[in-house]
Amino acid sequence: MFLNFFKNFSAKRTLKNSSLHVKGNPSDETIKTVGLLIDKTYFEDKVNLIEELLANGIKRENIQILLYKDRFKKKETVNYPSFSHKDLSWKGTLDNKNVKEFTDKEFDMLISYYDTEKAPLMITTFKSKANFKVGFSTIDKRLNHFMINTNAENYKVFVFELFKYLKILNKI
Repeated sequence: MFLNFFKNFSAKRTLKNSSLHVKGNPSDETIKTVGLLIDKTYFEDKVNLIEELLANGIKRENIQILLYKDRFKKKETVNYPSFSHKDLSWKGTLDNKNVKEFTDKEFDMLISYYDTEKAPLMITTFKSKANFKVGFSTIDKRLNHFMINTNAENYKVFVFELFKYLKILNKI
């Protein structure tokens, strides 16, 4: 318990000291590739979220998913690349091959689909090389270019608002 607190403290300090601001202006290019970072601890409806993205014109092969869960059970199987709190190091970095591959890929848009601040998720969002980052308004404002004011359970509202503003911004 104390060790997890220390890891979280170290990670949040790392974020604070690394000038947490979103890097640069988002590009004017249209959105083709999407990275989807989901907190599976509280949101289990990922299939319907993906279906909503597909219904709005994003191709399935252009969506890459990374799941986070606080703790995985020993015999639990996951169909997507994933990571957990145990991958958080003492230095505030994530030591996981899936996270490294996800953050190194240059997505046109990253959807940070979590509405509670958790150090591993925030670090992953910050380290991502995505050109345009989208998330919830309850998360630190400096992490994303665009924030939507709803909660994670309302995935239909989130996707509707997202695509409404992407059209206004000429991103799709």
